[in-house]
Amino acid sequence: MSALEVRNLVKEYRLRNGRHSSILKAVDDVSFSIDSGRTVALVGQSGSGKSTLAKLLMQLERPTTGSIMLDGAPVRRAGAGLRQYRSDVQMVFQDPFASLNPYHSIAHHLGRPLILHGKAKGRDEVMAGVAKLLERVRLDPDMAQRKPHELSGGQRQRIAIARALAPEPKILVADEPVSMLDVSIRLGVLNLLADLQREENLGVFYITHDLATARHFSDDILVMFRGRIVERGPADDVILNPQHEYTRMLADAAPNPEKRLSA
Repeated sequence: MSALEVRNLVKEYRLRNGRHSSILKAVDDVSFSIDSGRTVALVGQSGSGKSTLAKLLMQLERPTTGSIMLDGAPVRRAGAGLRQYRSDVQMVFQDPFASLNPYHSIAHHLGRPLILHGKAKGRDEVMAGVAKLLERVRLDPDMAQRKPHELSGGQRQRIAIARALAPEPKILVADEPVSMLDVSIRLGVLNLLADLQREENLGVFYITHDLATARHFSDDILVMFRGRIVERGPADDVILNPQHEYTRMLADAAPNPEKRLSA
């Protein structure tokens, strides 16, 4: 069983105001683990530290203290160890249009990671790999020659997911993957992520401000407030019986269709 484990992670930033300075703890003593075949949701409002934590997981930022381990081994900060980690832990970004180069075809976006991560070589093998990736995200392989602007927002996000799948990762970090999409197509993308998790035994770290989708698509929920995890547990327990005041505030602010139907 693959597991990503975070131990006592801290990320500090020094803020300067003239001659004075202060320390901001964007991530403050955070610990958790993500197992293969399970989804862990990280929930919190903007500014709670969610995106900083995602950057730390992707090695885009260095932690001030603490450690990140994959399958029991600490993440190396350079060389082959870091390259392997970045193959094993992939990210789906919030804005699919911003994360795709408008000048390149879908075949380029999906073929390049196949080549870079040693999953395919030679044009025929690469194009076969591209077609397979498109099928895995429920898209027609004929889309390979299109450009990102020729696709809908939901299709672009599926391309972004396919690109993340190219290195055959163990863990998928999904940072607000549907917040930029129309409400009508969000469910399809989230269902795709849930299907991929089950079919490929992926560990998924789902970052969101939406408690409703966190409850529906996650096994466990972490609630983040001012850089700290203030509540954690099985999804239903956290949402239906919140213990922390901040979690209760988030739950009260979330739409509840059951209440509307009973009104």
